[in-house]
Amino acid sequence: MLNLFSVFDPYMGYLFLNWFSLMLYLLLFPQIYWFYNSRFFNLIKLILVGLWMEFKLIIYSKFNLMNLLLLISLFMFILYNNFMGLFPYIFTSSSHLMFSLFLSLSMWMGMMFFGWLKKTEHMFIHLVPMGTPFVLMFFMVLIESLSNLIRPLTLSIRLVANMIAGHLLLTLLSSFIPSVLIMYVMFLLVQLLLLALEMAVSVIQSYVFVVLMILYLKETN
Repeated sequence: MLNLFSVFDPYMGYLFLNWFSLMLYLLLFPQIYWFYNSRFFNLIKLILVGLWMEFKLIIYSKFNLMNLLLLISLFMFILYNNFMGLFPYIFTSSSHLMFSLFLSLSMWMGMMFFGWLKKTEHMFIHLVPMGTPFVLMFFMVLIESLSNLIRPLTLSIRLVANMIAGHLLLTLLSSFIPSVLIMYVMFLLVQLLLLALEMAVSVIQSYVFVVLMILYLKETN
């Protein structure tokens, strides 16, 4: 079991260079060096425009729309790091709790400071949902406070657990190599399907992380 989880350990050997995978996305991000845009750049541009329109519908009339630049950058950063982990011999930084907890906790603390300092009455209103009976109001304050406090933890664990689960499944299947050719081909096809599923999970988890952050941001204003 220790050998299986060793791929998620950033400190292996004598060179602590695994965290440099956080900067590898700079090599893949398309640059405008040419007169005509490449197809990859047009694809990224199409994705960014789609994200802008999608997030704008969620955050509309609730907050400054320029915050969408930060949220879209956060989406692309998590997405690139999720994809980096699908390549061989590259450390999956998004599968480490230090990575996800740093992002979720820092943004959550910023939103809490802003909400309680600038919109104190609005934050108190959120502790008691509309239509709550008077008898349950005191319990609802405790429940809402607890759910608000565990938000950064749930955000980070959701991302880490999904990244670890898929990688562990691929590692377990790759360690079992059957001697029969037909079984080998079947295991190879299953691994390819799981790899495609992991690519979909990388996109979905990045989207879910940012959408939940937008919803938490709307509650502060």
